[in-house]
Amino acid sequence: MSGPAAIILAAGAGRRMGRNKMLLTLQGESLLRRATKRALHAGLAPVVVVVGHEPDQTRAQICDLPVEVVLNTAYTGPTSSSLHRGLEALGPQVGAAIVMLADMVLVTEEMLTVLGATAATSNAPLVVSRYGEVTAPPLLFQRVLFPELLGWTGAGCGKAVVKRHLHEAMMVDWPAVDLTDVDTPEDLKAAESLVAG
Repeated sequence: MSGPAAIILAAGAGRRMGRNKMLLTLQGESLLRRATKRALHAGLAPVVVVVGHEPDQTRAQICDLPVEVVLNTAYTGPTSSSLHRGLEALGPQVGAAIVMLADMVLVTEEMLTVLGATAATSNAPLVVSRYGEVTAPPLLFQRVLFPELLGWTGAGCGKAVVKRHLHEAMMVDWPAVDLTDVDTPEDLKAAESLVAG
């Protein structure tokens, strides 16, 4: 089995933002491109990006990067449909996948590397990021959980599956501020201040 793959969920319409969040720029790069480069720099492979809303414009942000882009035509439905498309794109050689959200702009290459290293030292079926009391992506799922994820429908990145296996998960703690995501114009302004600081 190879090291962890990455599944980047980038299909949503960004309704609260009023425009496609993946095309917003931070530090001179689109949110999607920033997240994708972090996954690549962390050595995750393959990197699968799931697009949906405005797929051509979204795809154009990463067309020069060595990633696989898959389309979720049901992107207005539950998040699980995007996760399913990403999992289905992974070959049998992939032993684990890190699921990440492109709008969590403070997730770094180092954080992704630590998740992979933690998984390598344990038989735990998943490695969960924890921000204070909150568990959230990025999340590393071992292949043993892929069938369960594919059978699950709902919001979040496999939330019900994570909850079911939390007692046997490895936890990695991050500062609460790293949970920052970009859902509204105000969030983007706050993120700009954080990355500048």
